Amino acid sequence: MAQITRRAFGALSLAGLAARAHAAAPAPAARPAWPDATETAAMIRSGQLSPLEATKAAVDRAERLQPKLNFMVASDFDRALARAKGAAPAGPFGGVPFLVKDLEDYPGLPTRVGSRAFLGAPPATKQSPLVDAFLRGGVNVIGKSATPEAGFLPTTEPLAFGPTHNPWDLGRSSGGSSGGAAVAVAAGVVPIAHASDGGGSIRIPASCCGLFGLKPSRGRMVGTRSETKISDLGVDHVVTRSVRDSAAMFAAIEDPGPGGQLAPVGLITAPLPTKRKLRVGLVMNGGSGKAPSAEVRAATDSAAKLMESLGHHIVPTEWPMGTDFINDFLLLWASGAAGMADGIAKATGHAPDATQLEPFSLGMVEMFRKAPKDALPQALERLHAAAMAYDPWFVGHQFDVILSPVLAAPPPPLGYVGPEVPFDTLIARLIEYVGYTTYHNVVGAPAMSVPLNWTDAGLPIGSMFAARVGGEGLLLQLAYQLELARPWADKAPPVRAV
Repeated sequence: MAQITRRAFGALSLAGLAARAHAAAPAPAARPAWPDATETAAMIRSGQLSPLEATKAAVDRAERLQPKLNFMVASDFDRALARAKGAAPAGPFGGVPFLVKDLEDYPGLPTRVGSRAFLGAPPATKQSPLVDAFLRGGVNVIGKSATPEAGFLPTTEPLAFGPTHNPWDLGRSSGGSSGGAAVAVAAGVVPIAHASDGGGSIRIPASCCGLFGLKPSRGRMVGTRSETKISDLGVDHVVTRSVRDSAAMFAAIEDPGPGGQLAPVGLITAPLPTKRKLRVGLVMNGGSGKAPSAEVRAATDSAAKLMESLGHHIVPTEWPMGTDFINDFLLLWASGAAGMADGIAKATGHAPDATQLEPFSLGMVEMFRKAPKDALPQALERLHAAAMAYDPWFVGHQFDVILSPVLAAPPPPLGYVGPEVPFDTLIARLIEYVGYTTYHNVVGAPAMSVPLNWTDAGLPIGSMFAARVGGEGLLLQLAYQLELARPWADKAPPVRAV
């Protein structure tokens, strides 16, 4: 889940990054089902593939799979093809096709945030420095990816555009809110796509679609220096098939300093040194205390055994936050829906109704309106206390990382956590299903979903690893190690473009 936010973005220089990425990017751990973004860019640079050929192929794949998967809400094919007729841009991903999530403005295309309230929105005329950074990385935007309404739900089934289908099983959820991006990458339409995460929206669709997804720390990325509060939940990055693609884009769009909230990580290209052994806290139950499904428990146990086989030490532990955490988070989430409703009312002169906002969004608005006036400040105080417990948890137990499930169950059937489920039923399902990812958004800590396991029915199950604030470098090194130990690049869903 990733609520739409507005930011004041800073600037980023990519000088020299492309050369470092080209020289240092490691080879895939297994024979890939198709080229990742790093290999695609290398083929373009070497002349094996022209930018126009790369873009035409992506457009063809998008046109063939969009009717089956419904991952895109706006296309920009003509402009992308026109741009591709020239030389490939500089940057680590020069000429690589790309999608921008429909919570972010991109000039020439409307930003409709998955909502019927914004179906008539005009094309955007400006772009954020985040998009500036993506473009300086060399990507060629071919369109905008689908998202649930305002990024509120962990599934991409907006009433405005219809459900996005998981390529591993068309009747299953793709996750959310970056579901369109994850489906496009998982099915091979584009090798890399923009994603954002305000409560799990990079990690959840990565888990559902068998991808790698890293949620950065709060204040890590370009333009987020003003984001310092607990309520600043959302962060931006990408979803990818390979760790090296994620690491290279991370280096391209992180705040380079000086003056940034966190010291830059730079380009991570190597796995964790074999002599480095981690102390790993293993959390099995969700934040509300509920246990995961048997399949998720087995997958998490398998990930723990893999870590032990690599020499790391597993220590069972429990979340450090209290039982009020999930209800406090939901109230904060509901305040975002109320803010959206207020904005629509100001623009139209009347409160939004069921023709504009989905039942779940309206239910959150009502929940927030009915709460006592001091409920949100009190919830924020408790959320702040929960966030302050995170670092002592690591230090007190000498943890390097935390391992847990991403979700309580494999990808559910479409409609199970969709926006038209009765509100109380849906809230109960969300508390159980999404009980692992939201804590890191409140803390502002980095976490990643790694595609280490699949069910007997062929559905992916991600494993989540989290670090202390600013610990993305450690997570990326660990991800490379896991990718080598249990490769996933050769896995491909039944519905795919290549």
